[in-house]
Amino acid sequence: MITNYFTLAARTIRRSTSYTLVNVLGLTFGITCAIIIFSLVRYHLSFDTFHNDSDRIYRFVTEEHRDDVEYESSVPPAFGKAFREDYTYAEKVARICVANSLLSFEDKGATHKFQEDIAFADASYLELFNFPLASGVNELDQPGTAVITERVARKFFGDESALGKVIRFENKSDFRILGTMADLPGNTDLRSEILLSYSNVNEHSKWYAADDAWGGITSSIKTYARMRPGVDPGEVEKHLADYVKKYRAGASNVHHYKLQPLADVHFSPLYNGAISKTILWVLSIIGFFLVLTACLNFVNLATAQSVSRSREVGVRKALGGLRTQLFWQFTLETGVIVFLAFFVSLALATALIPMVNELLETKININLADGTLWIFMALLIVAVTFMAGAYPGMVLSGFRPVQALKGIQAGAETLNIRRVLITTQFSITHMLLIGLIVVLSQVSYFHNTELGYERKAVVMIPMGSHDEKSKTLKEQFLRLPNVEHVTLCYSAPAAPYSWETSFGYDHRQEDEPFGSRFQAGDEDYLNTFKIDLVAGRNLLPSDTIKEFLVNETFVAKLGETNESVLGKNIAFNDRYNGNIVGVLADYHDESLHTTINPVMMTTSLHYSSVYAVKINMSEAGSTLEALDKTWSAMYPEQLYAYDFLDDQTAKFYKTEDTMLGVIEVFAFIALIVGCIGLYGLASFMASRKTKEIGIRKVLGGSIQHILWLFGREFGLLVLLAFLVAAPVSGMLMTSWLSNYPNRIDMGAWIFAADLLIVVVVVLITVGFRTLKAATMNPAGALRTE
Repeated sequence: MITNYFTLAARTIRRSTSYTLVNVLGLTFGITCAIIIFSLVRYHLSFDTFHNDSDRIYRFVTEEHRDDVEYESSVPPAFGKAFREDYTYAEKVARICVANSLLSFEDKGATHKFQEDIAFADASYLELFNFPLASGVNELDQPGTAVITERVARKFFGDESALGKVIRFENKSDFRILGTMADLPGNTDLRSEILLSYSNVNEHSKWYAADDAWGGITSSIKTYARMRPGVDPGEVEKHLADYVKKYRAGASNVHHYKLQPLADVHFSPLYNGAISKTILWVLSIIGFFLVLTACLNFVNLATAQSVSRSREVGVRKALGGLRTQLFWQFTLETGVIVFLAFFVSLALATALIPMVNELLETKININLADGTLWIFMALLIVAVTFMAGAYPGMVLSGFRPVQALKGIQAGAETLNIRRVLITTQFSITHMLLIGLIVVLSQVSYFHNTELGYERKAVVMIPMGSHDEKSKTLKEQFLRLPNVEHVTLCYSAPAAPYSWETSFGYDHRQEDEPFGSRFQAGDEDYLNTFKIDLVAGRNLLPSDTIKEFLVNETFVAKLGETNESVLGKNIAFNDRYNGNIVGVLADYHDESLHTTINPVMMTTSLHYSSVYAVKINMSEAGSTLEALDKTWSAMYPEQLYAYDFLDDQTAKFYKTEDTMLGVIEVFAFIALIVGCIGLYGLASFMASRKTKEIGIRKVLGGSIQHILWLFGREFGLLVLLAFLVAAPVSGMLMTSWLSNYPNRIDMGAWIFAADLLIVVVVVLITVGFRTLKAATMNPAGALRTE
């Protein structure tokens, strides 16, 4: 019997090549998306789960309570050492301090230079995390030692052994490589490949190494611990409150030190996790709906085929065929088509994975030796086979022999079910399209909104030193053709990094209840970035902190006016103070994800880190080359680098750009799959109304009138799908937009654009099939076989 089923299935598929191809195409889209989404979700869920006893590993984080709550993924620099010495809760405690630094080494009389991400790390870092050594030893507890990955070793030294080689940090201290780690796996957020002994962290920053460094937090330093079995994290956090009383008594920003499980690090939105679990759930739901849509298409097309197969069913039943036998025959036919689609999908998913990795910056791979993947795919095949094949099998096997042999077609109830399926399909399509339009509009808003400062044609060049040479270089830059302005500053008005600090105002006894962003810039900062001054005057030239500019938000938070703050004193860090001499117009000091913060700006060569150079873009190539030559002549021992400010700000919205790309793909696939279903419905209606169309034409019915019969049907379905989808998608996208203080309005045009797109696509999809039905010869339509 099973052999007979397969034989009949093969014959049917051969006879209906176009039907099979269309079904395979529709299912391929859905299954391919399901495989890719499964691989993506599994990839993210696997992050840092391979470490030994990963359930007992935590990262120390901080809640900062001022007038609001801020979440920091680190703790003060002195925390790690104090916790290791004061408590026995942890088996291992590890600190790591990351930086982007110049590394160099001598080889065969030549000096090789690299700008690399490095990390000062405790020896316990490699004992806490499962990054095994490939060669050498871990001696990071000894000053001047280093461990690098094999990838970095190949990059630096080629085929030579890296062990014993000496690398120089920032042209001032040497580190001997005593060990090499195996290359890091793709599923870890701990990406440091060059580890230098933490004993030398003072050579990067003396504050990072100070035992009394409790006054602030830097995102550069992370502290981890593996707790002993049975330790309650809540009990540890209660004891950590003692550190606040001991080291930060009276501070206006109250710290609450917390333990964040390692499993939460990759996903926590509060602490800048790479991806939210909510997004993974959304992707999984989208994958399910795409598979469901493909299955609904199969049902539509299969029931459209019911007319041509009704006589076959009648003959089989007349010869004694049972309904269950017919049901399993049709289900098996579905299974064969699903298998064909599955193998095409597997090949397509494998081919698309590199593009997915490039789009999402992931390292997903489809490992055919992975048992879990095969279990998922087996379950998927079974589920799709029964979702797509069960209903058509019941319909076809349920035909009565006499009616089937007369060619009487499926009843109105079949058509109504098909209408429900099409409405469901296009409701999903509408929701994805509305989501796409909203995300596209919000991303466009992010990239095109005026930020209150100039970001175009501004070149950001890291400084080489903090001395008179830096000011000399600034003057040399200004002499270059097509250079309009140059300023030495801590950062651009909005940058990937920032410094927030508590401060005292007007000699008050206590610090203000809110913090302020610190910005260092010389007297040319405002001209370079075109920031308006609304009160007072600009800063006078100085290398040290003497005067301050504040923004309008700073003034408003103090409850003052632009005029009343002028001349008032600001003091911070127990050593810096000066008077306010001007008020700046508000500008966005971070990305548009946040509201505008209070900002105070002052002159400080010590805290400056970059040159901002405003250039004329008409001769950008030659200007960039001239900047390179001028900088390299001043600092020949260092590496020259630059970045355009508008490129830096564009990176703020990388998550939204990626999200847009993903939704574009899924919306397109949903639209294509939906169109396949519409084509199936059009074919079904055309076959069902063949004689009706012939009669109408004989009685004088026009082609336009017949087209209207079809158009009205499809129009009502598309409109009904829209009425179902619009409120749901509107609510979901309004909720998504509420996460952004700077956002677009959900105007009616968004829904109108969605409806227009779907209507146009529907007209194109079914136009050919309906026109063919409307122009057929009435004699052929009325012929009785």
